[in-house]
Amino acid sequence: MMRYVLALCAAAGPVWAETWDPMTGPEIEAALDDQTLDYKAAWQTFNASGTTLYNAGRDSWGSWRVQGDQYCSEWPPNAGWECYDMARDLDNDRVKFIGEGGDETIGWFRR
Repeated sequence: MMRYVLALCAAAGPVWAETWDPMTGPEIEAALDDQTLDYKAAWQTFNASGTTLYNAGRDSWGSWRVQGDQYCSEWPPNAGWECYDMARDLDNDRVKFIGEGGDETIGWFRR
């Protein structure tokens, strides 16, 4: 009987499955303009002016923009922009930044 239950559970798929939809440039801009995201141990505000404030215990100001279908940011004193693909989980009102190496950062919209 136990084998049957395990087989049935495996066929149904994991209950923790998430659905992430890739975002286009216009979707990224509309989602982030004048919004704040909460991360596990930090938060970040994206101003429509192109400035961004990140706080993980202290303020760090940078710049952000959308380039093609990617979110890009620049953080002084480093020169140069780093860009990320993005995806959205509409069910849980959160977004995911996906780095070039596949690293992921998830943020929840502060409402």
